[in-house]
Amino acid sequence: MRAGPSQEDIRRHNLGALLRHVHLGGPTSRAELTSKMGLNRSTIMALTSDLTAAGLVREELPRETGRAGRPSLVVRPESSRVYVFAFDVGPDRLAVARVGLGGVILDRREAVRRRAAFELDELTGALAGFARQMRRKTRADTVCVGAAAAVSGGVRKADGVVTFGPNLKAEEAPFGEELGRKLGLGLPVSVGNDANLAALAEHSRGVGVAVRDLVYLHGDVGIGGGIIAGGQLLGGHDGYGGEVGHMVVNPGGRACGCGSHGCLEAEVGERALLEAAGRFGAGQQGRDAVRAVVEAADRGDIVAQEALSRIGEWLGLGVANLVNILNPEMVIFGGMLREVYLGSAAQVRTQLTLHAMGPQRERLRLRTSALGDSATLVGAAELAFAHVLADPLEVLARANG
Repeated sequence: MRAGPSQEDIRRHNLGALLRHVHLGGPTSRAELTSKMGLNRSTIMALTSDLTAAGLVREELPRETGRAGRPSLVVRPESSRVYVFAFDVGPDRLAVARVGLGGVILDRREAVRRRAAFELDELTGALAGFARQMRRKTRADTVCVGAAAAVSGGVRKADGVVTFGPNLKAEEAPFGEELGRKLGLGLPVSVGNDANLAALAEHSRGVGVAVRDLVYLHGDVGIGGGIIAGGQLLGGHDGYGGEVGHMVVNPGGRACGCGSHGCLEAEVGERALLEAAGRFGAGQQGRDAVRAVVEAADRGDIVAQEALSRIGEWLGLGVANLVNILNPEMVIFGGMLREVYLGSAAQVRTQLTLHAMGPQRERLRLRTSALGDSATLVGAAELAFAHVLADPLEVLARANG
């Protein structure tokens, strides 16, 4: 007969659950925590006392209260003391942030990345250098409890190896291991696909909060996707779930970097839009070039309008397929797809009407990313904090040790 959870297991779970409430929800009163967690007041008091003693939260009187009687203490995350490093490696940029408990971005660095092969030593060296710069500026009592990176490519769940990345020219790169070695913090670096982590970010802190089933579509040079199903990130058996950019929407269509033809990425990505608008080449690339097409269409440029219309039809067909298969409550457009969707929403909706089944599209909401260019970094930070939220005291003890 299998034994039930021990008292220590229950305590560990409750500590993590309480810290998660404060981390995601911000300052929360003891009374609210009692109601949300379904625990009695004395248990909540004991849990908050443990987390306060560990330096993960602090308790203080509410700034304002309109109620008579003794006010309930407010529990706040120690955002300035406990932090993680979040990294983002995209085709065009490198970004690093120091993110405090509670999701507060305390410091941030960015650099343009030339579109070239995935040079592991060069990339990890640059990222670690930014992290060291930020760490030198922290107070002596601060503690780093984790690190994670978002990468525009396929990441093997078991070991954080970047196994493929057509737009990064990456293959079997031990990215997490090498970045961890260069950081020298004695902490493992978790690695995830950028679109998956952006989906996690929008679900945790963006437009998809409280939405249990959503699809996030991320546009950069290519197209990526992240799927939240039943409130959980759908990662797949080996971690490659969500590669919706390589769903074929036009058999025999444009060649894709993955080796196939007619993928959503090939028909909707940056190059497809710029070529359709007659703007590909001559140094025009990246988010600014995409925005320029959308702005030209807004000003009445017929060629730009026709390009967006064509791209919007393929995008809408891809979304219709995803809606039929996954029945999400919300589809979120992020990265360059935010601008593309805003410029082609009519075509996207027309394709949904034509190709998505009525019950699936009936209550569907189409939204743009609330976190914008920060979505992938925020998602990486949440991945780094996952270990802390699972076992707060153990992780903090290791970090301080």
